[in-house]
Amino acid sequence: MSFKPQPSGFATKSIHSGQSPEQWKSASVIPPISLSTTFKQDAPGEHRGYEYSRSGNPTRNVLETCFAALDNAKYGLTFSSGLGATTAVLTMLSSGDHIIMGDDVYGGTNRLIRQVATRLGISATFVDPTKLDVIKASVKPETKLVWIESPTNPLIKVADIEAIAKLVHGIREDLILAVDNTFLTSYFQRPLELGADLVCYSMTKYMNGHTDVVMGGITMNSEKLYNSLKFLQNAVGIVPSPFDCYQVNRSLKTLSLRMEQHQKNALKVAKYLESHQLVEKVLHPALPSHPQHQIALKQTYGYSGVFSFYIKGELKHSSAFLKALKVFTLAESLGGYESLAELPSVMTHASVPAEDRKTLGITDGLVRLSVGLEDAEDLIKDLEQALEAAAKA
Repeated sequence: MSFKPQPSGFATKSIHSGQSPEQWKSASVIPPISLSTTFKQDAPGEHRGYEYSRSGNPTRNVLETCFAALDNAKYGLTFSSGLGATTAVLTMLSSGDHIIMGDDVYGGTNRLIRQVATRLGISATFVDPTKLDVIKASVKPETKLVWIESPTNPLIKVADIEAIAKLVHGIREDLILAVDNTFLTSYFQRPLELGADLVCYSMTKYMNGHTDVVMGGITMNSEKLYNSLKFLQNAVGIVPSPFDCYQVNRSLKTLSLRMEQHQKNALKVAKYLESHQLVEKVLHPALPSHPQHQIALKQTYGYSGVFSFYIKGELKHSSAFLKALKVFTLAESLGGYESLAELPSVMTHASVPAEDRKTLGITDGLVRLSVGLEDAEDLIKDLEQALEAAAKA
């Protein structure tokens, strides 16, 4: 197994980009938290870069500069949540526009499209992002946006981002390709380098990594897209608080270290599960058994701690397994330093129509893990005793 080699400089950027002490009169090494909602103007309509905190905030600007640098992007914007970032992208569209969506996406994204965007006259076609011919066939004259996750949630399918970008932009240059990169972060995958136009994140997850902030973010190289989204960030008002920006800016300093450890722990856990008699299948891109293993090796620099597996049996077996866990916590979300486990069919993806869940394979036996930073041996022991409990169910 050999992912793309990680170029040097990522950790240095995460610590220094946007953090210059010279930008503050105090020369503070750690950027201060600017909580003021408004800023004094030198004359009517003449300000020093800030007028109202929704429109721009010093603490938020520090985070956005650092966040963009990690994706090698020209621009970065942050929002009040991951879905807030998605909403900003959707509000660039108009009634009558069409979106192509990956069929296996976060349940909240699915709900936002099906129950909100469609009411505003935006239509959507859900497709398997691993099938280029299906994506091509789904493009209409009114298609404005192609939105994919790679890897997908919760089935961990890996889409060939570079191939999709070439396909989409070959059909029409103005078609926007947005990639949700939440699972891998800019440390393990940088979709702009693969041809994507927008890279979207729930920064709640690995980018913050401490399970104490809800935030979203988008990076891009297009000045036109940046101006559109910057306008909407202010006009729609979906901005994060300065204190939350301070926390995420802090968290980015350890992103490379955390992601390396998440990767090591998750791979040990995945290999253990793959060898267990009560496990039907493990969905982890670093394993040769994964159907898009080679694509993952080609386009990513590694893999994070989130993956799924099928436990043999029925709902009573998966429930018994999850209830028996002691080190893993039964909870939604992912990407924190603590290990979490959940059942997508009745938790994160319960809002996905039952027929779609069945077609996709989001069964009551599909368990999603977010492997944290505990000792891997303790995590494996916990899974072992929980699997024993499931076998007795």
